[in-house]
Amino acid sequence: MKRIHYISGTVISTFILLHLCNHLWSLAGIEAHIALMEQLRLVYRNVFIESIIVSAVLVQVVSGIKLFLNRNKGVSTPFKKIQLWSGLYLAFFFLVHLSAVFMGRLVMQLDTNLYFGAAGLNNFPLNLFFIPYYVLAIVSFFGHLSALHHYKMKHSILGLSTKNQSYVIIAIGVGTATAVLIGLTNGFKGIELPAVYEVLLGR
Repeated sequence: MKRIHYISGTVISTFILLHLCNHLWSLAGIEAHIALMEQLRLVYRNVFIESIIVSAVLVQVVSGIKLFLNRNKGVSTPFKKIQLWSGLYLAFFFLVHLSAVFMGRLVMQLDTNLYFGAAGLNNFPLNLFFIPYYVLAIVSFFGHLSALHHYKMKHSILGLSTKNQSYVIIAIGVGTATAVLIGLTNGFKGIELPAVYEVLLGR
């Protein structure tokens, strides 16, 4: 089960890193973000690759929940806790996020681009949910990687112990989440939605 979880996690992590790079590109503007997204979609939005990604997510969620339920409850090291709880949140996020994206694409007939993701982030009171929802997802992703790094890495790098290396990974996650939030809210000034996306706000 751990091997299956690791393999599916590797597939998902590759996609997530590309996705986060795309979101970070929003710091250069909405047009730049969408232009890069359209290029990346040539890679991952085709039946073959997208099927692999979706399948990997489902395998990751199921295997992750089983590993969580079968965990050794006597083990309570900080990184074990980070691994368990970040994984549980990611399972929740994957299910909700995938459902929302496919609902937007297939039912609402929307292009699930920056505007689709930014709708909740830029409108009160929806942002009270969506800001922590996205920030926790990004921090949890890096937290999960930090725990894996902690258990797999055996050597110091640049004088940093494996423990401190893992803390650096978490710090990178916090920085990435902050930068993405700034980009997707236009520096907290807000992004005006095209009329077609107003339906996401119940208008």
